[in-house]
Amino acid sequence: MAKDRNEIKAKASRLGFEYERDNRGCAQCCFAALQEALELRNPETDAIFRAASTMAGGVAGEADGHCGAYSGGLLMLGYLFGRERDKFFDPDKSRYKARDYAAAFHKKFIEEYGSVTCEHIHRKIFGRTYYLRDEDDKAKYMAEGAYVDKCTNVVGKAAGWVVDILADAGEL
Repeated sequence: MAKDRNEIKAKASRLGFEYERDNRGCAQCCFAALQEALELRNPETDAIFRAASTMAGGVAGEADGHCGAYSGGLLMLGYLFGRERDKFFDPDKSRYKARDYAAAFHKKFIEEYGSVTCEHIHRKIFGRTYYLRDEDDKAKYMAEGAYVDKCTNVVGKAAGWVVDILADAGEL
């Protein structure tokens, strides 16, 4: 893994932005950016990437759940530091490390957007919420720059924040 924090963060942020712009699916885009920037692409992380398919657009495009970029970042933190199934009892209390890093990530979203939910982040960056399962509303969302500089920026920032959290904790 590359060791320079700024280089890793720049790569994660850039890829998060580009993946959302070009491929869509905020949770997968954030997670994929972190896979690449942290050099963690493998069958395990590819399985998590696949599972993240359901989390875009505030979960299933409903906009009333958590932001997909938030989900993607949490998935990476959980992958790196969460408890393992074979240690479900969690004798090392490893889940608390993951939880603490997740709390730091949550704080970044609250500071920037005032929320971790898709609908509230939409209100902050667009001035309104979009229901992405409605084709007319989705067209308006796209026309307002969702994949130009709105949700693309959210995904890029989220990926970069995960790198910051890892670096601040000495985990890079």
